[in-house]
Amino acid sequence: MNTEIKQAILQKIKEYDRIIITRHFRPDGDAIGSTKGLQGILKCSFPEKEVYLLNEDSSEYLSFMGGESEPIPDEKYADALCIVLDTGNQERISNKKYTLCKELIKIDHHINISPYGDLSWVEDFRSSVCEMVAAFYAEFSQELKIDKEAATYLYAGIVTDSGRFRFNSVSGDTMRLAGLLLDQGIDTDVLFANLYLKEFELLKFEAYVYDKMCITENGVAYIYVDRAMQERFNLSLEDASSAVGYMDTIKGALCWIAFIEVPGEETTIRVRLRSRFVTINTIAENHHGGGHAHASGATVYSQEEMQQLIQEADARVKEYKETNEGWL
Repeated sequence: MNTEIKQAILQKIKEYDRIIITRHFRPDGDAIGSTKGLQGILKCSFPEKEVYLLNEDSSEYLSFMGGESEPIPDEKYADALCIVLDTGNQERISNKKYTLCKELIKIDHHINISPYGDLSWVEDFRSSVCEMVAAFYAEFSQELKIDKEAATYLYAGIVTDSGRFRFNSVSGDTMRLAGLLLDQGIDTDVLFANLYLKEFELLKFEAYVYDKMCITENGVAYIYVDRAMQERFNLSLEDASSAVGYMDTIKGALCWIAFIEVPGEETTIRVRLRSRFVTINTIAENHHGGGHAHASGATVYSQEEMQQLIQEADARVKEYKETNEGWL
């Protein structure tokens, strides 16, 4: 599948002595796992090359998996290949110095609304970009090498972006590639402990969300995590965003949304949208965002816009329920 573009990407990697890898800002497990996993594969396969993972923002999420590269002088970008992973459009690229690089490659699994790059490999049916990187390794395993650390990064990204293999983007290929990674000796006990064990304060926040969340007439569950709530429970932005996952088992709710006030930005409200059956990425696109059919992100800039988004989601769920059977 897409063998020609993967072959072209491998050829470009071989041509360059310096490779710079980056991702979207405010990274999730797939962004972190895919970039660190690809960096690991390239370091194992081409030890003579300089391979940097460089971003302008940082994240505490998955910090147990290690940090990123130290900044390099701007002049080192000029003769470098830049590979951007898990980033649907150029506006969301974390490292804005990517424009200094000689050539640019996009590897992504979001709907390809904003094509970019000298080479672009997009497979929007994939569970994650980590799955794509694993497939890249598998296809060229006679030329590429992987170690336990790189495999762990990729497996973590597949697990988190697939909802622990629950989402409908999971295919037989997803499971086969996950098995290939597991064969590298991943310690899943340690990995899952780091991914899913929660601090006691975070559990109290989860209970608070269940008490304060709302649900619309047609089945949109939502929570507004303001700055006061974030301070009360000592939440990072990632912790606050995790609230969207707390609402995914409500019977009859086909869409769930977390609105998170961004500290230090008075009018900025980060939005995380998730759904079952109902397509919601087009709603996110109406509000400075986008993503997958059932998992998207957006940004609103007022309480009025937040209510407008809720109304749009409620209308979408209502329409789905009226025109479809088989939902619970």
